[in-house]
Amino acid sequence: MDAPPLRWGVLGPGWIAARFVEALHRYTGQRVVAVASRSADRSRAFADRYGLPVAHGSYEALVADACVDVVYVATPHPAHHPHALLALDAGKHVLVEKPIGLNAAEATEISELAGRRGRFCMEALWTFFLPKFDVIRQVIAEGRLGELRTVLADHGEHFTADHRIMRADLAGGPLLDLGTYPVALACSLLGSPALVLTSAQEAPSGVTGQASTILSTITGEQAVLHTTILSDTPTTATIAGTAGTLTVDGPFFAPGGFTLRPVGGAPLRYTEPAIGHDGLHFEAAEVARRIAAGETGSPVRPLADSVTTMVVLDEIRHQIGEVHPGESDWVTETAAAAG
Repeated sequence: MDAPPLRWGVLGPGWIAARFVEALHRYTGQRVVAVASRSADRSRAFADRYGLPVAHGSYEALVADACVDVVYVATPHPAHHPHALLALDAGKHVLVEKPIGLNAAEATEISELAGRRGRFCMEALWTFFLPKFDVIRQVIAEGRLGELRTVLADHGEHFTADHRIMRADLAGGPLLDLGTYPVALACSLLGSPALVLTSAQEAPSGVTGQASTILSTITGEQAVLHTTILSDTPTTATIAGTAGTLTVDGPFFAPGGFTLRPVGGAPLRYTEPAIGHDGLHFEAAEVARRIAAGETGSPVRPLADSVTTMVVLDEIRHQIGEVHPGESDWVTETAAAAG
């Protein structure tokens, strides 16, 4: 509530946008002042539902709105890149729902344009802004786990055949939707991997159904990651070091608890209210504080980290042959660069 109030505009009145607006209204002093959709009727329905003063019938109209300080991009995955660029070109600060783009090239272009425009820009990977992850970072910084050796992380959910995650034209499959979380966690803890090994299984619709990946650093630390849209899995995470092991309850990416088990010591338990997607308000408060301070990014989720995550996801998708619409040239170039 003490974060400086900004005026937010929402691009895309979908499911995650609804959760975002609800969280801001419930827990912060942020003001959502406008929403935009390609459908004026859909935009107006969303505005009426959440009491927003302005409903735009185009994305261009919203980014041109002088009453909007910061744009939250919540459109489908293939539109994150063009809509982030649209908002930045209009001089707006931007929070882009994860994944920040379809690949590292798109993430890099967003980062570079934000730098040229001098605007705040961040990927909305809400997990890292939750209180429990602030505590986890402190535990690690204090050496409670010793030298980190292993990260185990899983994110699996069962989706019905009619869900948009099953559609190839919307960049479906688990990797960008669910896999972003374990990959980002592993990279944030161990750094960029030197080796990526992946195996995958296809879903009936033709998108990737599940994928398992091993990441290894140049000094041998490892992450074992799994993601699936075919079934519900524990969705837990474990961070293991020479002095202890920390296990995050499932779903590890959402508000909840974790247990620290020091080597030779008694377990220590951390808990926080399991408020689900209401936890989206923490990232919004971070955005507001950084913008008010004149900063163009957050050290909690720098754009460089978002690019690193996409580089790893690119390699995973390259290994299993997952290509999204419009990526043929990218895949060819990646294969050529790999020799």
